[in-house]
Amino acid sequence: MRVMILEDDSWIADLLKQIVLSLRPDCQVVCLSSVSAALQEWQQRPADLVISDWNLPDGPGTRLLEQVRRDSSSTPLVVITGRSDRASVMAVRALKINAFISKPFQAAHVAASLETLLPPDIDQPPPQADDAQHDLLAHLYSLPSNELQLPLNAQVRDRLLQSFKGEQIDLRQLASEWQQDPALSVRLLGVANSSAYNAGGKPCSNLLEALQKLGAKNSLNLAMGLALRQSSALQNPMLSLFAQAHLDSTEQLIERSTRLARQCAMDPAPFHCAALLHRMGELCVLYQAQVWEDSGQSFSEEQIMQALDQFSGPFAISIKAQWQLPMQLRELIGACYALPSSNVKRENILMRLAACELNTNHDDPEQARLRRLAGLA
Repeated sequence: MRVMILEDDSWIADLLKQIVLSLRPDCQVVCLSSVSAALQEWQQRPADLVISDWNLPDGPGTRLLEQVRRDSSSTPLVVITGRSDRASVMAVRALKINAFISKPFQAAHVAASLETLLPPDIDQPPPQADDAQHDLLAHLYSLPSNELQLPLNAQVRDRLLQSFKGEQIDLRQLASEWQQDPALSVRLLGVANSSAYNAGGKPCSNLLEALQKLGAKNSLNLAMGLALRQSSALQNPMLSLFAQAHLDSTEQLIERSTRLARQCAMDPAPFHCAALLHRMGELCVLYQAQVWEDSGQSFSEEQIMQALDQFSGPFAISIKAQWQLPMQLRELIGACYALPSSNVKRENILMRLAACELNTNHDDPEQARLRRLAGLA
């Protein structure tokens, strides 16, 4: 089965893709961002269902739908649009559109519409391990940056999936849980700081600012897309144990850094966010190891230790670049590990002090020096 999605907003396209895959896991989904590319794709490889935005940079998505209808009278067509007035609907009446989905949409409603339109799934044999790829370290080395992810907190993921299935959840409670989840924080910060949502404005440096910029519906849809993408939490006991150790360290640094920020009458939110993300490289390695195991492969504890040592730093750098984290936040994250000799920013000094207080005894000379620089001596 093949589904084509024409949508120039990459975040919406990814969410639609994850919704389709949640309904038909073995489906092949292709996402395109221009009418010309979609027309070419359709001529080469027709799809069993077409989902198209109405307004694209190079013209209306109805150009694609018209071509599909000329070639096939039975292929289901779905239009994603911000205009669902009667005049717009009547304008494409001849195309026999099967469903109109208005923006901003709810993921659960989209899933309900697509469920009735997608052809039945054909049972496929379980995936077999690829004998040519048997080494975890080689696999991690070959991973492209756009596949790097952090594991969602299992409880947060379960709540999001409950909402996707139509169950009522307390959004305020869910948002409070997001503040402790590195995966959601880095994703929402990345989207909020992208050109699509922040054209030349002040960058968001913490989750609250990102939520305010994106709005409740967009934030929930983005979180839902991440939850649908992650087929499982860290189910391997060893990986879960390693992850919990890193999350415990994160919680301790959040408490210590935000306390110092308040003591110095500074906004604690960026400190909270930097501390939350300072182990994202390690968490990314552990998540990718779980994906590796889910594909039928295996690893040893020694390989996990080697992977954490070799890839945590490079993965963290790649994620920070991929998700366009602002420089203020990058500097705070970096200060958790080291402080450049030329640094004069008080917030970075405070973050470095918080990390040192967790890792050294109270009489350490470096702590005393940092406290003097921070004006706390």
